[in-house]
This record gives sequence, C-alpha cells and structure tokens, in this order.
Amino acid sequence: MREEPSDGNHTDGCTDDCTDVRLRDVLDADLETFLAQEHDPEAVRRSGFTPRPRDAFLKHWRKNVLGDETCLVRTVLVGDDVAGSVVSWWDGDRRFLGYWLGRPYWGRGVGTKALALFLALERTRPLYADPIHGNTASVRLLERHGFQRAGTVHHGDDEHVLLVLSAPGK
Repeated sequence: MREEPSDGNHTDGCTDDCTDVRLRDVLDADLETFLAQEHDPEAVRRSGFTPRPRDAFLKHWRKNVLGDETCLVRTVLVGDDVAGSVVSWWDGDRRFLGYWLGRPYWGRGVGTKALALFLALERTRPLYADPIHGNTASVRLLERHGFQRAGTVHHGDDEHVLLVLSAPGK
C-alpha cells in the first residue's frame, strides 16, 4: 500500500470538513470503496501505484491486511462516509505506515486529522513511510507529523522518499 496522493492543497490545520473525522475498524463492505479509490486515475498517477484487479485486491486485503494480526488498520470516516484507510505493517524489522484517501477528501485536512488519530493508536517507533518522490503533499503531511527524511528507496523503477518517525528524544 502506498501513501495517499494529494492535490497539493493540504492546509496545516483542519478545515470545517475534517471536524468529524473518525477512525473505526475496517468492515468488509469498506473494501469496495477502497477498491474504487485505488482505481481512481488521478490517484494512480499521483501515487505511482498500479491498482490491482478486483479479485487480487480483495484477496490481498482479506488475507494480507485484515488477516494479518500484526497489521493495524482503520477505516477513515468523514461523518458517515468512508473516506479511506490507514494501515501499519511489518516489513522485515521495520514497521511501515500507509494511507489512502478518496479524491473527494484531498486538500480538506482529512489526512491531517486521520493521521494524527492513527499515530495515537500506532505507538511503534521508529515508524517508516515511503511515498513516491513526486507526491510532495504526502511527504509534507508526514513531515508535519514529525517524520524526517532518511534517504530514498526504490520500488521497481520508482524512487520513493524514505521517512521515519523516531521515538521522542531520539
């Protein structure tokens, strides 16, 4: 999973739109919304992430995300609407964070609030994220939450910014 693409219009604080941002456990019914969000052409362009076909997507989510007890995953809600997801998982000895928001929720402060709520739940530090290099809004969002640049990594031909959120005082 890769980080949420942004339209570049994130504000540092929440707008009125994100006053009712909440996280909850993922329901199986949420997966159809997540699938549609992953297939949004602009999201694909900005994230550099190749969307999975429906069956592969559902299998991945049910087995590798929801079926992995070491993953922490939440649905992002704005009011009663499913806005996206936030997840953390182990990759070797590193814990990673990823998030994805549907395009209607970009640039409204929803990512800022959702990430703050999730980081209060996910206490593992260091915590890593690796948005694609060109997704500067996602990099800025992570940096506002204390992530610091720690180099670059490659996934295939794509260069990603490696960011790390360290324990306080480190």
